[in-house]
Amino acid sequence: MEEKLFDIKTGYASPRNPIALASMAGITDSRFASRFGNAGLVVLGGYNLDELTNEAARKEINRGRSEFVSDNPMEFLEKELEAAKGITTIAVNVRAASLEPFIKAGEIVRKYGAILEINAHCRQPEMTALGAGEALLKDIPRLCGYIVEIKKTGVVLSIKTRANVVNDVELAIAIEKAGADIIHIDAMHPDGMDIGVIKRVRNSTGLFIIGNNSVVDFESAKEMFSHGADMVSVARAVSSNPGIINQLVIDISSFQSMTGWYNAPKHICGGGDLRALAFCCLPVKPCALHGALKQAGLSAEEFMKIKMDFARETPIEYGEGTCFGSMTWCCKITKPCFLRDGALTSSGLSDVEYMRIKKRLSEYILKHRKTAKKN
Repeated sequence: MEEKLFDIKTGYASPRNPIALASMAGITDSRFASRFGNAGLVVLGGYNLDELTNEAARKEINRGRSEFVSDNPMEFLEKELEAAKGITTIAVNVRAASLEPFIKAGEIVRKYGAILEINAHCRQPEMTALGAGEALLKDIPRLCGYIVEIKKTGVVLSIKTRANVVNDVELAIAIEKAGADIIHIDAMHPDGMDIGVIKRVRNSTGLFIIGNNSVVDFESAKEMFSHGADMVSVARAVSSNPGIINQLVIDISSFQSMTGWYNAPKHICGGGDLRALAFCCLPVKPCALHGALKQAGLSAEEFMKIKMDFARETPIEYGEGTCFGSMTWCCKITKPCFLRDGALTSSGLSDVEYMRIKKRLSEYILKHRKTAKKN
């Protein structure tokens, strides 16, 4: 059922739903992961790929932290991937002090059809002193050099980042240009969760985004989705609520069944990302639309032409009785509107079909934007 309900794909990986279990050092191994086969993605690790990072992990253990340690890292990695086969889509979060172990890991992970995730997130001093973990965020040329070489293995590559360490948009643009497929963002902020970083990265790149931090229920997951996340990941919340993954899968599946676009953005006037241009009306009055068009590098005239060109010969071209005589300019289905609903009834278009067309419209608009990726 879920395979048909969601159409999620990044490289050769096709998670069956947009809910992930994030890696937790010393916790998320194949045995732990086997409890969460209903997740669309499980990220194992973080695993250490060389002697230096394993020794750093031993030092962390001595001061009371949980870590995974192995004497033969590549053999351990392969055994974990073998044990995790068939659970769900698998990613492996890894750390290393140099490039070569990442390349070896990429070759192994690719063989299993899994995703390799570079840990540019860990801020433990034993790791950052080696240039691993968060230290990679502060050396973007080295991180991007790693990405270029690792991608030669053919592996689907994710980068786990921590927000508000460096300029998040510049980082995302750089790693996308280097060839990464996924950015897994811990939306951390000194004052709490920074939902805006998801929107900023969504507006600036075409990367597959996994949003992480403070996802504890469906409402917090929806907040991530509506700001541009393709997937959300849960970590420590599973300790206090082991059933959270299953409940999120149920909730998002139900939402997708009803709306057809599980991560539809908020409206532009409600703070939505540029995908929400699909829901905007004609630019005939002062409103937030004009700021969004400026960010996308589109004039009002270009915007109107793009939307009308797409809508031609589609069901949303019509809409007698709506504000502008066409459902091209109508809002998302979760916002009450008797005019739009009347047009949908007259045309025989379901809510789900309408939203699927709007999703395609959003993709069409973003293909024509001119400057958003530079912002």
